[in-house]
Amino acid sequence: MNDELQHLKNLGKTSSQWLHAVGIHSPSDLRRMGSVGAYQAVRKRGFRATKVLLYAIEAALMDIHWIDLPIDRKADLNHQLNRTSRQTKL
Repeated sequence: MNDELQHLKNLGKTSSQWLHAVGIHSPSDLRRMGSVGAYQAVRKRGFRATKVLLYAIEAALMDIHWIDLPIDRKADLNHQLNRTSRQTKL
């Protein structure tokens, strides 16, 4: 099977399986949902993903290694995650 997601930087077999399980099957699906939405969907499904997955997804969309994701971008992702998490609890 040719898994398009595994061709992206940072995404291996497990993270690709998690993304497939939440309906993300291609890079365009991933772009459409966005890194925060994809991460939240994976967590909501019950997978034990850490924030490294969030950073890995964002970096994959930027075609860089997740370690090279700028600190301010990580902070922005965390802010978005916290904001959307609070909204879903209301």
